[in-house]
This record gives sequence, C-alpha cells and structure tokens, in this order.
Amino acid sequence: MTGMVTPSGLLAAIEDVGADRRRGGFSRHAFDPAELELREWFVEQAESRGLRVTADRNANLWAWWGEPGDDAIVTGSHLDSVPGGGAFDGPLGVVSALTAVDLLRAKGFVPRRPLAVVVFAEEEGGRFGVPCLGSRLLAGTIDPDRARSLRDPGGVSFAEAMAAAGMRPEHVGRDEEALRRIGKFVELHVEQGRGLVDLDRPVAVASSILAHGRWRFRFSGQGNHAGATLISDRRDPMLPAAQFVLAARRAAAAAEDARATVGRLVPNPGGTNVIASTVDLWLDARSPTDAVTRSVVEELSGLAERFAGEEGCAVEVTEESYGDTVHFQPRLRDELSELLDHAPALPTGAGHDAGILAAEVPTAMLFVRNPTGVSHAPEEFAEADDCTSGAQALARVLEHLSA
Repeated sequence: MTGMVTPSGLLAAIEDVGADRRRGGFSRHAFDPAELELREWFVEQAESRGLRVTADRNANLWAWWGEPGDDAIVTGSHLDSVPGGGAFDGPLGVVSALTAVDLLRAKGFVPRRPLAVVVFAEEEGGRFGVPCLGSRLLAGTIDPDRARSLRDPGGVSFAEAMAAAGMRPEHVGRDEEALRRIGKFVELHVEQGRGLVDLDRPVAVASSILAHGRWRFRFSGQGNHAGATLISDRRDPMLPAAQFVLAARRAAAAAEDARATVGRLVPNPGGTNVIASTVDLWLDARSPTDAVTRSVVEELSGLAERFAGEEGCAVEVTEESYGDTVHFQPRLRDELSELLDHAPALPTGAGHDAGILAAEVPTAMLFVRNPTGVSHAPEEFAEADDCTSGAQALARVLEHLSA
C-alpha cells in the first residue's frame, strides 16, 4: 500500500475530533459539533474519491461509486461514539470502506453492481438513548413519532437536533427506496472482545449477535433534606436503586451466558446534601437467546418492585430498545469465510447496524483483531497492520460480491 492512505492514516486525521479531555477517549454524539464535523469530513473524503454523496431521510449518509441503483453492495459503519469511547468503534469500518475503494481502484477494478459506503446516524444511542437509530428508522423498526420525541439529557429532542443540523425530521421513517437499493450489506468493525487474540488471526467473520436491550428503571420516593430528615422518616429511592445494581450482577451470573449492566444512574435533583426524589437507572441486558434475556429482565423487574416497596418507594420500568438474537445468513457467512482463507466465525455480544438490517437484506460482518479486548473505552485498539489486513479483506469481499 505504498503511497496510499491506510485506515490508520485516516483515523489519525480525525484523532482530535471529539476528544474527551475529561473522560478520556472520544465523545461524538448525533448532531453535536464533533459528529457534524466528522460527517463533513466523510463527505470531503468520499467526494475526493469521486463518490457521489447523498443523505437519506433518516440522516444516514451514502457515498456511491457510480450511479445509485438497486441491488447494490453496501459497506460502512458509524462515526458516533459512546461517552468516552474508543477511536475504532465505528470509524474503523468507515475508513476501511474508503481504503477498500482505493485498493480496488488501484488495481483497475470497476464494479458491475452499484457499490456504496454508508455512515449510519446515532448507532451508539449515546445522545438520544436508542441504539442504531438511523438503521432502525430506515428499516421501520421504531415508530417515527417516538424517534422524533426522543430527548437527550439536556432536553433537546431528536427532531429539534435534526432540524438544527439542516435536516427534515418530519420525513423520518421506513425508507423503501433505500432498502431496495441494498443487495447485500457488509460491515467491518473492530472486535469487541478477545476472540481473534486467542485464535491469533487478524480478521474474522461474524456468526451472530446476542439478544439485547435497554430498560429504564425509575425509582420514585420523597426528596428531602439530608441532615434534617431522620433515617426512619425517609423514602430514599437511592437505596432500592443500589440494591438493584447488585442484583443485576447476581442475576446475570446465575443465568446462561447472560450479561447485565447498569452503566448510567441519574438521581434527581442530584445534590450532595439532598435525598433524591427520583433515581433513574438504565439496565443493559444480553444473552445468546431471547428467552434468557427476557427472563433476566423479568426477574430484575420483580426484584425492583420488592426493593422499592421495602423503602416505601415506587418503580416504573420502560423498555427503550430491544433486538432479538441475530444469526447472520449462514450461506453468506461461509462464502466470505472461505474467500478470506477460512477466516474464523465469531459471535458478538455487541449490537450493530448490520444486525438491524439482517431482517431486511443479506448482511455480514468482518471483525478486526483488538489486542486489548477492550471496547467502549479509551483502551480500545487495533494494530496498524491488522487495520490494513481488515481493509484488504473488505476489498476482496466487495470485489467478489460486486463483480
């Protein structure tokens, strides 16, 4: 790849965008200044390669090699992050797609089918709470009115943020034209685990995605003075919330290969010398099957009722998002594995836009080795040589599928 831009080189060009000096890592959320800057950067990079860029009705960006058309081969990922996330989750798939276009052009390849690079909006749900929002809207798996009404922690709605970015929120929803154009979708992503480290391989294909979802538990009590209120007179929602966090770990440990996480807890009003009136916490629950995931959440919902009642509080449970187990199309998975020198097939516990689209079109994923095994944190990493191997693998896949 002498003289050509590499995935690592493209990542280096955006390493200051959205850098989070307080948390470490990167905080790039839908329609915030950092994410908008990255969207502009992607348009510039795509157009410099002669790709035609359009935005669909759901704020997803499409860069077309040649004329847009049906039955296209599509690749890409996302540019947003979790709060304080790593540099690779999302952007690696985008820069690898651009690099794959460079590699194919360098060898004189001309696709016989339309080919596009896509950037999906709000994949992490870091601002508006629902993951894979751009692909969910595209596929029609979330109600448009609900999507428009989603609010960030500052009270700004998705519709308001979208309009402020120059887009038209009244048009969001299932996009039959865009779906019809996707013949096959292949997403490259940094591995979010240690599977490839243990196998000593740089690239894998995905076999499945765990059933997973997010639930908000709101514990309500009586706000009061921390010093003037006797312990016996309190209805403190922080106590059942704290019990719930510990119960989530126990419930997951007792279930079959389940995971349960409370990564966000918000007391209201949040003063040091104030007994909270409400405490909101969000449960992320996952397992290989729908039945186990639902069972864990049902058990925890019952425990939340009990914990709240013991403290004289109440609890309200809201399901904010859910996705059943995704099994990527075996035929396409095996085809790509064989093409890539029998690359191993690995399951993933992380959600992806490819998982949302799997119900609509044939989809596949490629994983690039992460030597730390860490993701959604600043320590997330991929070696430059492995990033290059991933882009080369993606180029082979795109050439094979679009020839």
